[in-house]
Amino acid sequence: MEFFKYTKTFNFMGKSKLAMVLSIVLVLGSYVLLATKGLNYGVDFAGGTVIQVKYDKNAPIDDMREKLKSNKLFDGASITEFGSPDEVVIRMKSTTASVTVDIGDVTREALSGTGKYEIRRVDIVGPKVGNELREKGIMSLILATIGILIYVAFRFEWRFAVASIFALVHDVSIALGAITLVGLDVNLDVLAALLTILGYSLNDTIIVFDRIREGVSENRNSDLADSINESVTRTLARTTLTSLTTFFVVFTLFMFGGEIIHSFAFTLLVGIVVGTYSSIFVASPILMWFGFSVKNYHEKLAKKAQREAEKERMRAQYESGVM
Repeated sequence: MEFFKYTKTFNFMGKSKLAMVLSIVLVLGSYVLLATKGLNYGVDFAGGTVIQVKYDKNAPIDDMREKLKSNKLFDGASITEFGSPDEVVIRMKSTTASVTVDIGDVTREALSGTGKYEIRRVDIVGPKVGNELREKGIMSLILATIGILIYVAFRFEWRFAVASIFALVHDVSIALGAITLVGLDVNLDVLAALLTILGYSLNDTIIVFDRIREGVSENRNSDLADSINESVTRTLARTTLTSLTTFFVVFTLFMFGGEIIHSFAFTLLVGIVVGTYSSIFVASPILMWFGFSVKNYHEKLAKKAQREAEKERMRAQYESGVM
């Protein structure tokens, strides 16, 4: 399916400096938010208790707060709406000290007299488990990034690998900044979304890089900026179709998927937009700024072809019995 007809080459690299200024502002702004406001770790990473309660009518949040004050177990608990006015979530940083105590039964007793309701979910994570999950989550991001660096360096060359890593760090940083800005809880769902962003952005970047390598291989006399502009233009239709279809699906999940998937969908929405942008305006310019040379690249290709030809010649001599 041809969404855009390839009739002219867009000068993407001509806008690269402006795009990089925008990227630097967004990344630095994200780091400032992370340093000042900090991530709001959810129960998965910070430990604590989450209780989801659904009423048959609008939840009496003020009455619930008064009732919970009578039990020290709920000291510092927060009560917020969960998707609709009749459903709320009670979040506590503490957990029950004894395994024989059912926090669900304690909650039912504390909320007696507030109306007709049902307890739909009780999640309890100890602080030690939360710390382990957080450490393993950070390690998974680091290992994924290292694996990507090795893969891209092996498939292309080190400049492509460095450019792709810069793009991935750019995407994850802005996604974390957006999460911090809106105050979402960072839990396993958000971690899964961040890992998905790494894969999505890398896939888009690899396709652009593959086209750049193909364009450079076909025309040894072209300028690198011209090759990048032509390559990105040729992949523009594919990038637009892929990004838009993915965006619409995730946006549908964000709007109608419910509060459970809200954090995951929001993180992915930011990642799709930023990942598509970085594949064009971050990864490609960095490749040029790191001094990728079309001439040197063709010299490497020529040497590689010469080595392959020599191997074939020696193999032919061996098979014919001539040494």
